[in-house]
Amino acid sequence: MVASLLAGPDALRAQPADAATPARTAAADPRPNIVLIVADDWGFTDVGAFGGEIATPHLDALARRGMRFANFHVAGSCSPTRAMLLTGVGHHKVGVGNLRESMPREHLGRPGYGGSLQRNVVTVSTLLQASGYRTYASGKWNVGSEPFNRPDQRGFERSLVQGDTGSDNWDPQQRYLPHAAGVDWFEDGRPAQMPSRFYSSTYFVDRMLEYLRAGQGSGKPFFAYLAFQANHVPLQAPQAFIDKYKGRYDAGWTALRQARREQATALGLVPPGATAGATPTASDWSRLSVDEQRYQARLMEVYAGMADAMDHEVGRLVAALKASGELERTVFVFLSDNGPEGSDYSQARLWLATQYSREVARLGGPGAYAVPGPSWATASAAPLSGYKFFAGEGGIRVPLIVAGVPGTAAGAIHRSFAHVTDLAPTLLELAGVAHPGRQHRGETIEPLAGRSLLPVLTGAAAQVRQDEEVVGYELSGNAALFQGRYKLVKNLPPFGDGQWRLFDLEADPGETRDLREQQPQRWAAMRQAYDAWAQANGVLPMPAGYDPTWQVSVNTLFNYFLPHYAPRVGAAAALVLALGLAWRSRRRRQART
Repeated sequence: MVASLLAGPDALRAQPADAATPARTAAADPRPNIVLIVADDWGFTDVGAFGGEIATPHLDALARRGMRFANFHVAGSCSPTRAMLLTGVGHHKVGVGNLRESMPREHLGRPGYGGSLQRNVVTVSTLLQASGYRTYASGKWNVGSEPFNRPDQRGFERSLVQGDTGSDNWDPQQRYLPHAAGVDWFEDGRPAQMPSRFYSSTYFVDRMLEYLRAGQGSGKPFFAYLAFQANHVPLQAPQAFIDKYKGRYDAGWTALRQARREQATALGLVPPGATAGATPTASDWSRLSVDEQRYQARLMEVYAGMADAMDHEVGRLVAALKASGELERTVFVFLSDNGPEGSDYSQARLWLATQYSREVARLGGPGAYAVPGPSWATASAAPLSGYKFFAGEGGIRVPLIVAGVPGTAAGAIHRSFAHVTDLAPTLLELAGVAHPGRQHRGETIEPLAGRSLLPVLTGAAAQVRQDEEVVGYELSGNAALFQGRYKLVKNLPPFGDGQWRLFDLEADPGETRDLREQQPQRWAAMRQAYDAWAQANGVLPMPAGYDPTWQVSVNTLFNYFLPHYAPRVGAAAALVLALGLAWRSRRRRQART
């Protein structure tokens, strides 16, 4: 498998779809198949159909067949988004009030802050499985590794998942940060036996096709949850994909940001004349040395190659479904879990130096570590403001493509506010499955928070929500409230100053013109609405002086280094003490003699 990857993208595209699922029998369940594809850390314009230059022909083909959502929102980090995606419930309500790695220790374990799915929710996969769907998961899980939270207990018939926030894409046992002693892989709920080497995107599709093939002839539709690690750090990709972009980014991130803004405007995804969002964390490309520019350009070449390789794997899945006759009865949903990665991972520099190479010639390959960083992240999110973790549009507005829903106008763009909690009710309505509301199997559960997107997909409605409806958001103190075309938002340092601002996203998606002074009554009403939402959702205030980078370091120390090394250090200290006492005793005996 890895050898075929190194042969180059053309050779890969020529591979036969030998893992196709045979068509259903005449008496088969007529409901659609559903393929839910989640990319990791992709920015708003990383997809070609959203204005990017990266080759994503298979995702672009889905966009031409279906609908692009230009105003779709998620959480600013992975596990809160995935928790909402699988349940249709706000992430504080389901127990993932924050990413475990960045959670203040004062919050951990308090209601809504367990760091993984609570028992008070039912997943869409559970409901689809109960209704007769074959249900499969492959890829990144990251909503809890406790036995009751693994996919086999959350409605998946077959699954191969990585339980953490991420891992190496060439070596499945290599951690990308020292958060834990190892990487958790589970197959059907049990520790998985992983190959010594793989490429993650290819392996995840291989396993999904294997599951689909095994279910042949059942007559049942399938729900396939395919969650890639691309483009989570470390950025890694087969060399042939990386080399396609050699020299493409030599002009730097400012030029790329401008080009993407222009293309997104031409495609109709952002309004003409809209001002691009601020980029306070981006460096001045012209002030970099020639060597620094070459290194930085190579980082983005690897980033593009990783996205291109993932799109290729999506194409393999599509080709298999086409060969089997299942493609025309399959609905595809594609999204990113949050905006692009803007951290430079400086807090882990010493650890990384012992684990990985960062030589420019090796970037993207096995044993090498690449991070896009804050400057390239501003380009990936162009023309929006901010990136992963923060509440600016660049961190929480991501591409969404839905294709295969009957009645959807081909190539349509929808512009009203939509939210990740809307996807669970959409999938359930597609499958003709009712959500149980507040009771499931005798247990009290959280009701759906989202709205089905089917009315806007089929043209029966012009927008997902009424203008007066509000949707709140908070993650690590970065917060927002959406109401119609307006957004109230605050960001903490280093990206913001903790002050609430009001923006008209329809006219100003870059969040450049604060309307607080022009519309003080709206600002005050939305502030009050946010406070009410935060109280209803159990949002905890952040401790004074909270810094996410420092918090990750603190949690790494307490969650990994001390438990892992303290016993060894203690044993070594005891040994040294014993040897010292023995030496002292011997010296005393010698002195007496």
